[in-house]
Amino acid sequence: MNNKTNLIKKRNKMNLNTVCRTNTSAGFQPLGSLHNQLERLFNPTFGYRTESGQPDRPYTPALDVSEDKDNVVVNTELPGVAKEQVQVTFDDGVLSISGERKPETYRDDTTCHLQERVHGRFERQVRISKPIDVAGVKAAYKDGVLTITLPKAAEARPRQIDVTGN
Repeated sequence: MNNKTNLIKKRNKMNLNTVCRTNTSAGFQPLGSLHNQLERLFNPTFGYRTESGQPDRPYTPALDVSEDKDNVVVNTELPGVAKEQVQVTFDDGVLSISGERKPETYRDDTTCHLQERVHGRFERQVRISKPIDVAGVKAAYKDGVLTITLPKAAEARPRQIDVTGN
């Protein structure tokens, strides 16, 4: 095995002594800050962490925006968010998706060793540059994915123009 493979294997192995930064009663960890900085440098997929190990950024759901001749479609990943916690509005060309992802609750006799999932209030806004038929906007939520279909207004849809003449 080469050194890169060994490094990946070591990084993917969880050592609870170095990862358990959420338990503040565990005592002083002089290398915790250094570990956090190295984590930021070598593994940006986990995001940035505070000294307690909590993510230091708000929950920001990922989204995709696509377009066909009739619609603009926005797909947003909202795993762990209840449908009742999601609000969708469209005003003056701006689609707003907001809500809250609740933190995991644990029983009193449970010790959390690692907590990487981000929670909290979120809001995503997307400016839609095409005229939209607001009355036809639909939002569907299935398997943690919110799909918003925004039908283009008639003047924004492509149309075939007949050529006349001799």
